[in-house]
Amino acid sequence: MPHPLSLLQQRHSVPSRQLGAPAPEGDVLEALLATAIRVPDHGKLVPFRLILLRGDAKLAFGAKLAALSLRVNPDMPESKREKDRTRYDFAPLVVAVIAHLDPSSSVPVIEQQLSAGCVAYNLLLGSEALGFGAQWLTGWAAYHREVADLLGLGEHEQVIGFVHIGTAQIDVPDRDRPAVNDLVSVWAP
Repeated sequence: MPHPLSLLQQRHSVPSRQLGAPAPEGDVLEALLATAIRVPDHGKLVPFRLILLRGDAKLAFGAKLAALSLRVNPDMPESKREKDRTRYDFAPLVVAVIAHLDPSSSVPVIEQQLSAGCVAYNLLLGSEALGFGAQWLTGWAAYHREVADLLGLGEHEQVIGFVHIGTAQIDVPDRDRPAVNDLVSVWAP
């Protein structure tokens, strides 16, 4: 029997450019999304929502981002232009995780953002558990108002990340991880 923590111990991101078809679909996708939203949610605010980008719509979204990137930074080197042009070409599914914030709530905005961040992380874990690969990306597009408008976000909404999901096209080695003893201390009065 595998160790109860083996999924967490083995979790790693697969670079979005190394993701191809298939991605979760139908009942499998529905189960992944339903599981992803089972997160800590102080005040039961449900401070998140998901936007699925697939097929031609995903490619059109990527093209619009590439055009916006070039307009904002016309002196961008060709290598960066190419990266922006093809960013959404690989993974067959991209889930935009949106923080749907209520600034009038007694629950601090940071807790609402963290709840939405947990949704993104659950998408990574769930994808791995189902045998898919995934990568959580942000980049400039997650913080740009025109991108928020393109996605139809409201005034109190923000992109937490774009989770690219598909099937790993190569074996991706794990990266070096920090030693837990370098990060943990015990507080004492």
